[in-house]
Amino acid sequence: MLLVISPAKTLDFETPAHTEQYSQGAFLARSQTLISQLQKLSPDDISALMKISPKLGELNHHRFMNWARPFTPANAKAAVLAFRGDVYTGLNADSFNDDDFNFAQQHLRILSGLYGLLRPLDLIQPYRLEMGTRFENKDGKNLYEFWDNKITSAINKQLTAIDSEVLVNLASNEYFSAVKAKTLKADIITPVFKDFKNGKYKIISFYAKKARGLMAAYIIKQRISDVDQLKAFDSEGYYFCAEQSSAREWVFLRDTPA
Repeated sequence: MLLVISPAKTLDFETPAHTEQYSQGAFLARSQTLISQLQKLSPDDISALMKISPKLGELNHHRFMNWARPFTPANAKAAVLAFRGDVYTGLNADSFNDDDFNFAQQHLRILSGLYGLLRPLDLIQPYRLEMGTRFENKDGKNLYEFWDNKITSAINKQLTAIDSEVLVNLASNEYFSAVKAKTLKADIITPVFKDFKNGKYKIISFYAKKARGLMAAYIIKQRISDVDQLKAFDSEGYYFCAEQSSAREWVFLRDTPA
């Protein structure tokens, strides 16, 4: 089983990594191509492109201008430890031991607008480039066209490597749209997390994002290999609801937020 998650806007490059393990991303040459084009933008251009404040435009201009290879632990950090935010709060990779990291390295992938597809321990440098950004580039009018089939092909190769025909989609729609589902050689299971509020169960963004991380952590720490075992997921009060689920969309409910 392979699982995919989204990256996060919030980054932490100050806290030292608690593992000496690291790896290099498979698409750094492609990332360099994007960076070379992004470096031509002014801070104001970046603010307009990403619809962010002038302060954030300045910050990301600085990041792009200082992005440089080769990546080492001195100038970069393992992706799963650098990303912060709701999903990564649930994942809590700071609690991983070496065996957890080893399992995650085989079974977890992070989709990225700049880096394409990352393993947890792949080194990254600070950036902001959401997959849905309409950044016209030499390979297309947006990042979906830039990455084309490359992300899907890489996922298919990893599915073959771990002898799996199941992909658990824990990513947002924005990021999973970079995966070409029709050419993916796997059954796609998409967990959906709903909390009880105002008399009904609904998707609440903050809780749902954290729950995706909780499920990723559950798979990693329990060494889940059979997708049906996911129905036993019960972190922070969630439980599987067969009545609201379909063959490919599995619904998990929670009556009271933890």
